[in-house]
Amino acid sequence: MEEAEGERRGRGPQGPGEELAAEDEEQGRPDGGAGAEAELSDHLREEGAEDTAREDGEASGRGTPGQQHDITLFVKAGSDGESIGNCPFSQRLFMILWLKGVIFNVTTVDLKRKPADLQNLAPGTNPPFMTFDGEVKTDVNKMEEFLEEKLAPPRYPKLGTQHPESNFAGNDVFAKFSAFIKNTKKDTNEIYEKNLLKALKKLDNYLNSPLPDEIDAYSAEEVAVSGRKFLDGDELTLADCNLLPKLHIVKIVAKRYRDFDFPAEMTGLWRYLNNAYARDEFTNTCPADQEIEHAYSDVAKRMK
Repeated sequence: MEEAEGERRGRGPQGPGEELAAEDEEQGRPDGGAGAEAELSDHLREEGAEDTAREDGEASGRGTPGQQHDITLFVKAGSDGESIGNCPFSQRLFMILWLKGVIFNVTTVDLKRKPADLQNLAPGTNPPFMTFDGEVKTDVNKMEEFLEEKLAPPRYPKLGTQHPESNFAGNDVFAKFSAFIKNTKKDTNEIYEKNLLKALKKLDNYLNSPLPDEIDAYSAEEVAVSGRKFLDGDELTLADCNLLPKLHIVKIVAKRYRDFDFPAEMTGLWRYLNNAYARDEFTNTCPADQEIEHAYSDVAKRMK
């Protein structure tokens, strides 16, 4: 196992101007080949780990004072076998752990050369998977629930949404994108593009609609447009960890292979993306744009 520091890619706010493979992974994860991996050890030590350690030294009512969890997240490796690869499910869990403020290790797994010890650790499973205090977890949705339960207040922040509808915002964008990017017929391209635009507009409308807590019942002024940063408010939640990695893939791939940009008039969508690109928890868990484009090089075929 080879250790390396995680790459910190600065991805600044972007103005107006992801993944079939992920869709397949969601259906099931066949076993990978024989393996190489790069471990990104205790990366949070660079960003506030001392504060985390101090917090862990305080009694919390959720375990012994000073207790640290032993957590390793295994994510898909990029085309070089070491860097972070294109997998929105891996990034989803990466973001959750980072937002929780817990110290953890990240190991990238090269599916072409999957090591024997990893095959024994999680047989028949491809990344993402996780070990938590020696216990192996392989189901993404259950891992999210497990982390929210185990890494709970007062020691760790709650990441669940306050408004249930935030969990479903943008839930059809990726499916419409997949149909759009798979299509190879010019005469039907406009239909698929309109379907994608409709899904994006629905998300934009949600982001621009004020949440109940943005509306002051005692104020004479009516809040017409929301000013919040993310889906459920001004803080990242589990809903954002699920949507943002996919939305980023859509943005990169649609531009690269279909010269499609998110419309400038979708101000809620752009506000959301720009706020996300300003957060390390998102940008530093993103794969390189080239990795995303490479993952779709066979999927996004030239139109005829």
